[in-house]
Amino acid sequence: QTMYEYTCLGIFERHKLMFSLQMTSKIMDGDGELDHATWDFFLKGNPSLDKITAKKPVEWLTDAGWKDMQMLKNLEDEFATLADDLTKNPKVWHDWYELEAPEASPMPMKYGSLLNPFQQLLMLRCFRPDRIVNGIRNFVIFRMSDFYVQPPPLVYDKIYAQSNERSPIVFVLSPGADPQSDVQKLGDSMGFTAPTRFRFVSLGQGMGPVAAAQIETGFQRGYWVMLQNCHLLQSWLKSLEKILLQMPKTHKDFRLWLTTMPTDAFPLGILQRSLKVVTEPPDGLKLNMRQSYAKLTDPDLDTCDSLVFKPLVYVLAFFHAVTQDRRKFGRIGWNVPYDFNESDFKISFQLLELYLQKAYDAKGEIPWETLRYLIGEAMYGGRVTDAYDRRVLNTYLEEYMGDFLFDENQPFYFSQAGHDYTCPTEGDLVEYNGAINQLPLTQSPAVFGLHPNAEINYYLTSAREIWDGLISMQTGGAGGGGGVSKEEYIFNTAQEIMKKLPEEEIRFVKEAGIYTPTEVVLLQELERFVVLTTKMEESLAELKRALKGEIGMSAALEDLGNAMFNGKLPGQWAKAAPQNLKPLGSWMEHYTSRFEQYTAWAGEGDPVVFWLSGLHVPESLLSALVQAAARRKGWPLDKSTLYTECTKWSDPAEVPGKLLDGTYVRGLWLEGARWDLERGCLARQRPKELVMEMPLVTIIPVEANRLKLRDSFETPVYVTQSRRNAMGVGLVFPANLHTEEHLSIWTLQGVGLFLNTDS
Repeated sequence: QTMYEYTCLGIFERHKLMFSLQMTSKIMDGDGELDHATWDFFLKGNPSLDKITAKKPVEWLTDAGWKDMQMLKNLEDEFATLADDLTKNPKVWHDWYELEAPEASPMPMKYGSLLNPFQQLLMLRCFRPDRIVNGIRNFVIFRMSDFYVQPPPLVYDKIYAQSNERSPIVFVLSPGADPQSDVQKLGDSMGFTAPTRFRFVSLGQGMGPVAAAQIETGFQRGYWVMLQNCHLLQSWLKSLEKILLQMPKTHKDFRLWLTTMPTDAFPLGILQRSLKVVTEPPDGLKLNMRQSYAKLTDPDLDTCDSLVFKPLVYVLAFFHAVTQDRRKFGRIGWNVPYDFNESDFKISFQLLELYLQKAYDAKGEIPWETLRYLIGEAMYGGRVTDAYDRRVLNTYLEEYMGDFLFDENQPFYFSQAGHDYTCPTEGDLVEYNGAINQLPLTQSPAVFGLHPNAEINYYLTSAREIWDGLISMQTGGAGGGGGVSKEEYIFNTAQEIMKKLPEEEIRFVKEAGIYTPTEVVLLQELERFVVLTTKMEESLAELKRALKGEIGMSAALEDLGNAMFNGKLPGQWAKAAPQNLKPLGSWMEHYTSRFEQYTAWAGEGDPVVFWLSGLHVPESLLSALVQAAARRKGWPLDKSTLYTECTKWSDPAEVPGKLLDGTYVRGLWLEGARWDLERGCLARQRPKELVMEMPLVTIIPVEANRLKLRDSFETPVYVTQSRRNAMGVGLVFPANLHTEEHLSIWTLQGVGLFLNTDS
């Protein structure tokens, strides 16, 4: 228990359950209770490269779940008849599958009494991977105790009690968390008041000597010293390590507190001798708003004479909490996880005070547009690098700030999902704090404008992080299933992959005339495909020789072998391939399909329907389509753009023929909404249906000034479900999807299109 408490102090919240499961598995392994083949299956699923030939008996089960089931039924006798039982009794299984918490209910048929808690986790992996996190929690409680799923809270008195004068206390920060005020409170209670006995140094350029001088004074006289933002002065951290090593006898009251964001450059020597503490912002709207109001006083709320000031401060606190908490939903929340923090709230608070006081003095109207612009585009928006994230931010402000807040006939609600989230229009600080205390501790995704399916996405991502983390902590030596050693398994996988590589290079040569823009794209695509194939052939040949002992096993070859063993795409191949999140088996299917598209394109000319995700650089095809249309019609290239329409067809065989300008594309996936084929518009998702494949879409080049859109939602098309990163990588083009509902619904639900799903 002591080890669990100590370790939890220095790891992030999202890693604590993973650590509990790792501890449990190691104890079980030591007691001889852990079967390595089933543990391997739990972490990796079915890593087979072969496509499953057995037909899936029910629509509601995922393809990945059915593939996993084919492996599971051969692992242990208890699962031998699982696929047959599902085929013969689909309704019983569907009823269990539809339960909100299937992990807490008995499993169908004989499996409720037949399986032990770990085997039930394997079933959850196949049927409901989104409930794996809760399943792991139940399993750890069963095998250990509930102590190991309840991480201890952060108590600063305890941290001080564990520290000493020769070991620094390193706070690993996360966005929105700052331990300074808590450490200062602790210092005040123990007689270490700032600035006499507690010195703060915010590190930055040129601050190294100042920090060194403060440390010297501190260890001689017994002061506390806090060096903030160590990650901003990485070059000086080596000097800090030397100072700590060479420190003579130090005063017993001396404490060195360091704060840093996670960084690889932090010296290992300091980390090894320090007490590590991870600080994170409060989770949930209630705790977030409580933190914002904890730093306000009644005089702060009385600085402005306008009657709307106090309610708008509450709106601002709610908006601040929503922007922070939306992060937990991953990429459907924000494309880039932004560091919104207390300073954004403070400066926006001052803006409200300034502009509302001006309006009050001038007896004018409330400048809603100005406030929304300054908060959404400058203060909070100043951190936002992604245009679609800024659209979300501004939509919240449109929904939260306006005269409708004070409409006496129609009461305003931020949301009514599970609780009436209202805005108090009058009162003092105590009454506003009372309103915050009435809020529930946890919120459904609907409070943020997201669909309830976003929570399933959140749990799925958490489960994948746990699996990936546990795989990365594994040491070599485990078998690959079926009694095969790790080396044999990797060798066999390498053989299988080499059989799937094309025997001949695809060649495309035009006998006469100039290459068309799309033919130029084909040549570039083939060039990249050859580079990838060559890389795969060479690395696999070297890996096989290394496994035979003919050459030494380099670090690159070891990484290649480990990735194949874990069913992951090797990093050196990923660098030469289009962006993709698929496991190795699915990626090989994707690779083979790409080869088939290139072969048909080179042999038969431009396809009637393009498979966009089969291209290395899909943007190049879109540019070629615009270029070809602009040449044919004499349009200026810089004034041409693309427009998309959804067809009623799902099968390329239904298409009557090629488009003269533009093309049909297939294989787009929709997240955050579904496509209503009959009405031809966006519609709300069905429960548990996270992504759906779109019908064929036409991409048509048009002159930008002639494009007039109504009831159309600009939907970003991304390469993968990772969407776009801070550098802008991942966005392909914006598509136009027809809608009969207000655009803000789809904006807040994070609607997006993808060329590839991650399964």
